[in-house]
Amino acid sequence: MAVEWAGSGPELLITIDRDGGAGLRSQLEDQLRDAIRRGRLAGGEKLPSSRELARVLGLSRGLVQDCYLQLQSEGYLSSRPGSATRVAAAAAPSLIEPPPARPPDRPQYAVADFRHGVPDLRLAPREDWAWAIREVCRTAPNTAFDYGDPLGERRLREVLAAYLRRVRAVAATGDHVVVCAGMAQALGLVLRAVAADGIDTLAVEDPGAFGSTTEQARTADMAVVPVPVDQDGLDIAALERSPARAVLVTPAHQWPTGVVLAGHRRQALIAWARRRGGVIIEDDYDAEFRYDREPVGSLQGLGPDCVVALGTVSKSLAPALRLGWLVAPDRLLPALAYGKRVADRGCPTLDQLALALLIESGRYDRHLRRARAEYAARREILIAALAQHAPGLRLTGLAAGFHAVLHLPAGTDEEQLIKQARQRGVGLHGLAAMCRATPTEPRLILGFGDTSPRSIEAGIAAIADLLHGKSPDKRD
Repeated sequence: MAVEWAGSGPELLITIDRDGGAGLRSQLEDQLRDAIRRGRLAGGEKLPSSRELARVLGLSRGLVQDCYLQLQSEGYLSSRPGSATRVAAAAAPSLIEPPPARPPDRPQYAVADFRHGVPDLRLAPREDWAWAIREVCRTAPNTAFDYGDPLGERRLREVLAAYLRRVRAVAATGDHVVVCAGMAQALGLVLRAVAADGIDTLAVEDPGAFGSTTEQARTADMAVVPVPVDQDGLDIAALERSPARAVLVTPAHQWPTGVVLAGHRRQALIAWARRRGGVIIEDDYDAEFRYDREPVGSLQGLGPDCVVALGTVSKSLAPALRLGWLVAPDRLLPALAYGKRVADRGCPTLDQLALALLIESGRYDRHLRRARAEYAARREILIAALAQHAPGLRLTGLAAGFHAVLHLPAGTDEEQLIKQARQRGVGLHGLAAMCRATPTEPRLILGFGDTSPRSIEAGIAAIADLLHGKSPDKRD
């Protein structure tokens, strides 16, 4: 796309060699042709005025005008009276190979996609965010536009600490908070910090998020071991038998089964960490969204000396904001500060101040109430659709978040079912891909965060026979 410029036009990289044998005009003509042929100058793009280009290059204006006229006659440039000289619309595209087609970021499904881990992107509070950015730009002092603290803006760290104390029972002050570019960076920083502390093995819930976690652990030279999850959450006895001294857990709403870590296991997990000199990494990925259960406090509140709590706005606001945080014990803060400073010198200051303002103004809580009501309604639609089209199948993990686990009939081939559903325009995702041990039963993870109510109903109806284990040619 051509760039539109105000004034006399864009700067243009042209070099003139006065000691060479080539003439000045031929040098200028050759470099402009080459820039157009190689795509440095796009069709329709405005060139500097002859007066301005002559001034910058130290040439006579007449020489530049003659050059422009020559290139116009060859079809490279175009000009109209009273208008700037531009690259001819047909010149560059006809001479440049088009870039290869970019593959889609994810599969597109005509009926429904029950993908998980993504909120409804249409609910992103654009007006509130725009308001917050405008207010910050209007009121922030000049110092806010300087390089900030790598650990995060003090105002946001204090606001987050107060918010987490209020809604998650976290035991921390702003000094314990590090602002990060989302959950992935937060986890990477923590793993490198604990590795520097002599910990070389990370335990991960099974089933769990092995793909991304294993990649992060590899960058910290840490091994990963699976630890099973049952109806009470992480199996602490199995953790005790492992060589791990760090463990990644999702205690409020286990990913992906949705179970809550039981109270007695919470206590046992804290005791394990203190006895081993280990670290618990708490991923609080969707704790804001709960429906028919009492809120579950943060594990960090029970053991602030051995738990690092991770959080993000990727589920509550939108993944595109790339803002998250971690709350860490004192002993890890120096290593975390060093890692954050080396990684990026800090997250965008204005975005941090905008998030702080959203929380302080109450707009963040108001948005969460709206989103929670929307997801609760979609949950009911999913329950009703399955009750109509697949009665008898058990649905679990519904107390919080925006995904559920559907238990399929024994003997169902998850992979084959997913393939058949894809052929009908429905995206399904199996739980087996999240397991290291052999799954005891076939299950699907049904995300409804970014799936519209109409798509939920249509998607379940389209695969009703498949959910009961019937082949496509044996529909009722």
